[in-house]
Amino acid sequence: RERMTTQDVEAITPQTLINIRPVVASIKEFFGTSQLSQFMDQTNPLAGLTHKRRLSALGPGGLSRERAGFEVRDVHPSHYGRMCPIETPEGPNIGLIGSLASYGRINAFGFVETPYRKVVDGKVTDQVDYLTADEEDRYVKAQANTVLNADGSFAEPRVLVRTKGGETELMRAEEVDYIDVSPRQMVSVATAMIPFLEHDDAN
Repeated sequence: RERMTTQDVEAITPQTLINIRPVVASIKEFFGTSQLSQFMDQTNPLAGLTHKRRLSALGPGGLSRERAGFEVRDVHPSHYGRMCPIETPEGPNIGLIGSLASYGRINAFGFVETPYRKVVDGKVTDQVDYLTADEEDRYVKAQANTVLNADGSFAEPRVLVRTKGGETELMRAEEVDYIDVSPRQMVSVATAMIPFLEHDDAN
């Protein structure tokens, strides 16, 4: 307001009204001193992509390696399709640094979402809905490798599904709300490239 009263109305510009120094200082501080600021790994395209998709529980407002217990580092049902259960470093950072799953995305509120195909009356549709962990918990989800007929209906009358809290059980096909979009939905881009992953030793 003070700057507006002292300036000539005809010659006024945004540069004369707004002081950008605090903004520049904040950006420089983040890139220069923040614990979360790193030089990108450019060894190869996959290393660069993996580095860009990294998730961290450390840093300002987060956890510290010393105080983080086993519960925080462990795999949780809410990670399904959002955070890779396999790609995490060994040593003191295990479970605190992870990787975004192959189809995971971050919504406008900062929550990680994963896609599911909608199932209506026991038939899989082409409608894809992105759900957060708390939204997903309300629905019954079938696995991506569930056998389907040509019309999109389930081949078997009972289907192996995930229910509230990540519990697995057999349920009638009509009770299914969603189905995974792909078997590699739960792992990261780098992990999905490992052949015969189910026979590979994880952390």
